[in-house]
Amino acid sequence: MHNKVKRNVIVGQSGGPTAAINSSLAGVFRTAKDRGYNKIYGMLHGVQGLMEGRYIDLSEHIRTGLDAELLKRTPSAYLGSCRYKLPGIYEDKEVYEKIFKILEELEIDCFIYIGGNDSMDTIKKLSDYAIVMGSNIRFVGCPKTIDNDLALTDHTPGYGSAAKYIGTSVKEIIRDGWSLETSHGQIMIVEIMGRNAGWLTGASALSKGEDCDGPDAIYLPELDFDIKAFVDKCREMLKKKASIVVAVSEGIHTADGTYISEMGNTTEYVDAFGHKQLTGTARYLCDLLSKEIGCKTRAIELSTLQRAASHCASRVDILEAYEVGGAAMKAADEGDSGKMVVIKRLSDDPYQAGTEVKDVHKIANDERLVPRNWITADGTYVTNEFITYVRPLIQGDVSPIMVDGIPRHLYVPGYQDLL
Repeated sequence: MHNKVKRNVIVGQSGGPTAAINSSLAGVFRTAKDRGYNKIYGMLHGVQGLMEGRYIDLSEHIRTGLDAELLKRTPSAYLGSCRYKLPGIYEDKEVYEKIFKILEELEIDCFIYIGGNDSMDTIKKLSDYAIVMGSNIRFVGCPKTIDNDLALTDHTPGYGSAAKYIGTSVKEIIRDGWSLETSHGQIMIVEIMGRNAGWLTGASALSKGEDCDGPDAIYLPELDFDIKAFVDKCREMLKKKASIVVAVSEGIHTADGTYISEMGNTTEYVDAFGHKQLTGTARYLCDLLSKEIGCKTRAIELSTLQRAASHCASRVDILEAYEVGGAAMKAADEGDSGKMVVIKRLSDDPYQAGTEVKDVHKIANDERLVPRNWITADGTYVTNEFITYVRPLIQGDVSPIMVDGIPRHLYVPGYQDLL
């Protein structure tokens, strides 16, 4: 199916950045080199940047083993990301002609895209167009998302590090609240990313242990949010302790589908995939509790911190991200196209996992939610099954390479000149 003489590879990053996405890039690069490819190009800002002719030769930027180690420890997207939605393959032929013309000019054999749900939609469409046009270019997806909502895979690289950061941060918030109890009581609402899936918010329960009670309540978007029941529960909890910490997903919503964030937020930004910007959930709930209960409140929005915290990365996560990058390159090299690498869990204790490839058509535009039986009956916490699932993914540390007391990152010199 593929050429006897290997030509070149191109790799891109798309969607929300993570603390592990660049480890996957390092895995793609190393495996492409080991398998004898000539050049490994990197798209600047994904397929959108590619259409504008923006790309680099990664061999000119990752020259040493130290560069590769720095790349693994660098958060966000080294190549830059995008949220670009390709039209259907029969809707705008010019877009595809432009992309494939560039790929042929660069003599590309393998196209690797590191991303989440929307990125796999890109792989699906490009691989379908390649079949229609009789192109031998192979298109393979490499999973990435802190949301952990990709179908058919046990979990996604990026999630473990974000979960580790969330568990750590919530524990520190609880400790801070305990030390500053007030006579009227206080409630801190921690807003955590998650539009439709509550995997990240559920990870706040990792803070619970011998030295910490964990959050007092956890609300996931998988279930409808009852505002009155929430206020009543907070009022009852304050009768038992003076400092309350509640973790909520940014995407919690009422039974009619209204996001809580919309109730106190006038922001109308919508991305290329039709996703509304969700922010202000914690602020709205804090204002409501102050009015209804009269207690002190504090809204804490982890925001981009939870996906950029490479200083709190999980070693398991970084290693798996590197492995799936290599597996994606291997799959493309061996002739796969229209596929995505998935992680298959083999055991929890000791934790073991491997990789395989699945049809991207069964993954793109789908969402894997937290199972209902992993959420308590009253909908205000996660079960032990959830904790058993996530705890292996946060194990181990990856020490930053420190320079002058601050972590050193790998960057593209003269990056602005390339835009």
